Amino acid sequence: MDHPGAAYPKATDIRAPHSIEWHRLFRWPWHRAIALLLCDIAAVVIAGRVAAHLNQFYAPLPPPLILGTWLGLPGLFWILMIVTLLLFARSGLYSASSQWKYVRSGKLVSVVYLSALLLGYFYDPKLAPPRSLFITAWVGSVVLVIGFRLLASLVLKQFEHVQTRVFLLARAERLPSLAQMLKRRSHYNVVGAVASTTSISATIQAILSSGAQEVFAENLPQTELASGLYWQLRRAGITLRLIPSSVELLHRRGVPEVIAGIPTLRMEATLLGGWDYRLKRWLDFVGALVGLLLLSPLFLVVAIAIKLSSPGAVFFCQERMGLHGRVFQMWKFRTMLPHAEALQAELEQQNEASDGVMFKIRRDPRITAIGHFLRRTSIDELPQLFNVLLGQMSLVGPRPLPLRDVERFDPWHHTRHQVLPGITGLWQVSGRSSLDAFNDAARLDLYYIDHWSLNLDLEILLETVKIVLCGKGAY
Repeated sequence: MDHPGAAYPKATDIRAPHSIEWHRLFRWPWHRAIALLLCDIAAVVIAGRVAAHLNQFYAPLPPPLILGTWLGLPGLFWILMIVTLLLFARSGLYSASSQWKYVRSGKLVSVVYLSALLLGYFYDPKLAPPRSLFITAWVGSVVLVIGFRLLASLVLKQFEHVQTRVFLLARAERLPSLAQMLKRRSHYNVVGAVASTTSISATIQAILSSGAQEVFAENLPQTELASGLYWQLRRAGITLRLIPSSVELLHRRGVPEVIAGIPTLRMEATLLGGWDYRLKRWLDFVGALVGLLLLSPLFLVVAIAIKLSSPGAVFFCQERMGLHGRVFQMWKFRTMLPHAEALQAELEQQNEASDGVMFKIRRDPRITAIGHFLRRTSIDELPQLFNVLLGQMSLVGPRPLPLRDVERFDPWHHTRHQVLPGITGLWQVSGRSSLDAFNDAARLDLYYIDHWSLNLDLEILLETVKIVLCGKGAY
């Protein structure tokens, strides 16, 4: 049996880090982290300057709380900013592999300000800062931090096409398909691969020799993963990305905890459980209503264009599977010939989906001239805002599929019907039409369901806007 540290000549704790390698600071992930840090500093400083300017017309800050002045701002403000940035770093908001957590950043800013207010009250109730200054700085910091991070994410996304060297570790029969998916739909450059049955020491040596920056691993023995691979890669500064099963996705939600000597994963309800979902539904309704009002001129133009381009109705209505298997009528702008559904049976043998669950033809002869434009820009999906108003769909969620596709589902695929379907979702922003097998799309749906948050919905909406503007993946 291979010793977990066999890949390293010196006998050290596998958790012990290597010496600092300064060249890593010049890699793209560090650039991204520094950019986010600068955005946070700018946001908090601007909020502080605005609050200080507005507060000069009201009560001044008590002298004991000033603690000196630097760049026109009191020392107390700089202390709060440093604490905020440290808390951001501790919470992973500058992590090279983490997604931008907009809502969480606002929550952490609120925690810092409210904690400071509480500590100040217990220290001396008479030294409370003016409400005009405190509230303005607090609200301004929350709004600007979230806003700057939103803008930064859109800008930084444009520079994330630098090739990343990746090593694959999975079952032998799974390696070719994983390599093909990564090469076709991402900026990853596969530099090596071994079967997951290979010994840990040989695997580690192969990874280090390949010069990989990240490792994609699937179906690894849990004991070997815990004792060797994770810590060895961490010491080498190599990112490990696990491709989990649906069960493992659920396990990752838990907090490790030992009870009566038994390792467990604690998964408990949040203090305000359910309110985040209620807010999501309110945002769905308001977003759909505002969207329909603002887009009504576009609807009229599209309707006229469809009528002039081909005979038939303006809208296309089709039965789709929704929440808990309920069938509903989903609306779209018509992009095909009026008898397109009848022609589909004749085109089944040309289906390009590898498993046959979904029906996809890149050059579908049924699509009209204006239909190609509507699909490429995703304008054809806008009438689904009516479905959102009716409560049949959400702005974000698993994509509702035709009954023809649902009939070909495996049993575990129906898990996606446990949540409200959406106009856009993680599936659409992670590959859209380029996903060949429905299993890949279904795993994305399961990931979304298991990791749902308002922050994730916001990220998906922003990524959808970017993809629609670029016309990527639609046909």
